[in-house]
Amino acid sequence: MLEKTYIRDGKNQIVGSVTSGYHEGDVSVVRDNHNNLLGRTSERFNNTRDGQGGVVSINSSDPGLLINQKK
Repeated sequence: MLEKTYIRDGKNQIVGSVTSGYHEGDVSVVRDNHNNLLGRTSERFNNTRDGQGGVVSINSSDPGLLINQKK
């Protein structure tokens, strides 16, 4: 079952969302506040990838690594 969680900043404004539950709960998809894809995380492989598939972290499946990226 998919579960969507919203991420807010210190001013209580939505800065992104994380939808988890893909592929038996392993994968989460991270989007910004405009619903653009920022990337995904994998608990199985313990990594985080950006929207183009590039590795952001090889030892953490933390969605916050994608939301706080400078563009």
